[in-house]
Amino acid sequence: MADSCATKYPILMLHGMGFRDGKFGYWGRIPDVLRAGGARVFHGGQDGNASIEYNAGIIAGAIDRILRETGAEKVNVIAHSKGGLETRYVISTMGYGDRIASLTTISTPHNGSVALSKIMKLPKPLRALIYIGAKITDFFHLISGDKKPDTYTCIRQLTREYMAEFGRDNPADDRVLYRSCAFVMKNALSDGIMTFPYLGVKALNTQSDGFLTPEEVRYGEFLGTFTGTGRRGISHCDEVDLRRRRLSRKKPQDEHHISDITDFYIRLVSELKERGL
Repeated sequence: MADSCATKYPILMLHGMGFRDGKFGYWGRIPDVLRAGGARVFHGGQDGNASIEYNAGIIAGAIDRILRETGAEKVNVIAHSKGGLETRYVISTMGYGDRIASLTTISTPHNGSVALSKIMKLPKPLRALIYIGAKITDFFHLISGDKKPDTYTCIRQLTREYMAEFGRDNPADDRVLYRSCAFVMKNALSDGIMTFPYLGVKALNTQSDGFLTPEEVRYGEFLGTFTGTGRRGISHCDEVDLRRRRLSRKKPQDEHHISDITDFYIRLVSELKERGL
């Protein structure tokens, strides 16, 4: 239906770490598909590799702008990966719980990454190499448009230790509907981009989307763990339609199997509409 995604409040889509909103389009076909269903879709414009706190300030400004432009009282946020943490900071620390109706997170490390915790506990010489690599990454993000890249801080902020403290400082707000989703690849060859990180997480004897496990992303109303209908499963990149095409031609066996990631987002937004949001 043409109005299946026509929610009461506008949709704010927030990217994760490593990318920016721009011509390439972090979310692939997803925003256009939602707009075709009647949704009003906006983007946050935050840095790719800045700290949670810095990006939260940009997102708060984006929310204020959207509310002025649309006349809406609130927004529904759909956030991928680290973008979900930045939104939680906006809600709790910055006091925006009265302006955010819902937060739906896609593979957001609410409970911290075990793999990153182990990396940050490596011997000092190895951590020094990580720090140097992070600074090199900061340079490339700076020339690509980031105002305050800080990759090393980003990595540290995704660890289990940091997220335990973050959770205490940023509790859920009763006025906001929190939903979370997890995804898994089916094997190391599901996505060539994610092969090596997938193997690293797999060494911990658990499934993941190449970065994060279902246990690490569970928060609020958990919608479940999703995978593809074909042999690949769904990777951290597939979750935001990086390849701009269907995942598989096979029909879904049930609601937790997905053949086209755009169908999943239509379902997410349609459910918000059904709940009066």
